[in-house]
Amino acid sequence: MHYDVKDLSLAPQGLRKIEWVRKHMPVLRGIEEQFRRTQPFKGIKVAISIHFEVKTAYLAMVMAAGGADVAITGSNPLSTRDEAAAALATKGLRVFAHHGASGKTYLEHIDRVLGFAPNIIIDDGGDLIHRMHTVHKELLPSVWGACEETTTGVLREKAMEREGVLSFPVLAVNDAYCKHLFDNRYGTGQSVWDAIDNTTNLIIAGKQVVVAGYGWCGKGIALRAKGLGAQVTICEIDPIKAIEAAMDGFSVKKMDEACSYGDFFVTATGCCNVLDNRHYQLMKDGAIISNAGHFNREINIESLKASAIETSEQRDNIVGYKMNDGRWVYVIADAGLVNIAAGNGHPAEIMDLSFALQALSARYMVQHYKELAVKVHKVPQEIDHEVANLKLASWSYAIDSLTDEQVAYMDSWKME
Repeated sequence: MHYDVKDLSLAPQGLRKIEWVRKHMPVLRGIEEQFRRTQPFKGIKVAISIHFEVKTAYLAMVMAAGGADVAITGSNPLSTRDEAAAALATKGLRVFAHHGASGKTYLEHIDRVLGFAPNIIIDDGGDLIHRMHTVHKELLPSVWGACEETTTGVLREKAMEREGVLSFPVLAVNDAYCKHLFDNRYGTGQSVWDAIDNTTNLIIAGKQVVVAGYGWCGKGIALRAKGLGAQVTICEIDPIKAIEAAMDGFSVKKMDEACSYGDFFVTATGCCNVLDNRHYQLMKDGAIISNAGHFNREINIESLKASAIETSEQRDNIVGYKMNDGRWVYVIADAGLVNIAAGNGHPAEIMDLSFALQALSARYMVQHYKELAVKVHKVPQEIDHEVANLKLASWSYAIDSLTDEQVAYMDSWKME
């Protein structure tokens, strides 16, 4: 079969949700119409692994409209939406994803996506790229290039480049301005607190919020927490980002100190064990932990389970861990990506920018892979600007242009 989804009967619900986001993603909708006319992916196999919810499903449909033979899976089982997977299965796409799939099933789904020998990979976290290089080496010659969605994946692929094992060019879509400035900051900021609010039904104002990491995602999370009335502490390893956080008005502490007073913790680092056993032993009764980084490894759940004397579900998507001194520590969505595992993901208008970048970057890779060096590349500025201009036009906004005289002035070094 061309699919392995949990419940095909969810397809009408998924298609309805996809149509809603389509109406609110004007840039990607315009690209879909363009792709339908020009067929840039005709006869080309495209593998996709991105957090699998309805906006991702719409991206897959846009690629298929452009002629691509699409195979798709999720980049994290906890963020997969079964109605989105069912919807695509009814549209004839190759779909292999279950919400809450075991690690074994998750890898089997990745293998099925890679097994049809894709030419273009659209990845989120680098799982497809890693698996292709380690388990499916015989299929590497079929891959022309890849587009990477997130910071974690870009870091992994740059490590592969440094070690000389990367076998095809990668476009770091995550590092495009329209991605990290808007998706990582405004998208993550809103969607993380939407998910925490809806899951806990607790007020944020007046609470102590501890944000681990002050990259673009951390900036957005901290900004929105501040806007909700929280007192925000930033934990960082980068001295420059720490200074930036301080100048943005936030307290900056080591996690070993901040963990003793935080009410809400949000990790956004891309690293492992940011919260570990020593932190749990110091947390106040009722502390609530969540993760906004790509993998749930940011929070060492196994050490928390090992130190707890009792575990129980407190609310939907919240598990409580009772410490031996009677304190309770709560974890949202089993430390999965909180804004998707416990929420609806980024707003459609934000993903309009990100997935427009993905679609155009994939087209660029098809057109230029033969001339690109085997390394991680920046997205060409013209693609970033094209997406930004399309977004401005969708809002009926306009910007100025330099005159010829101004261009000459900006290009000259002479004081005349």
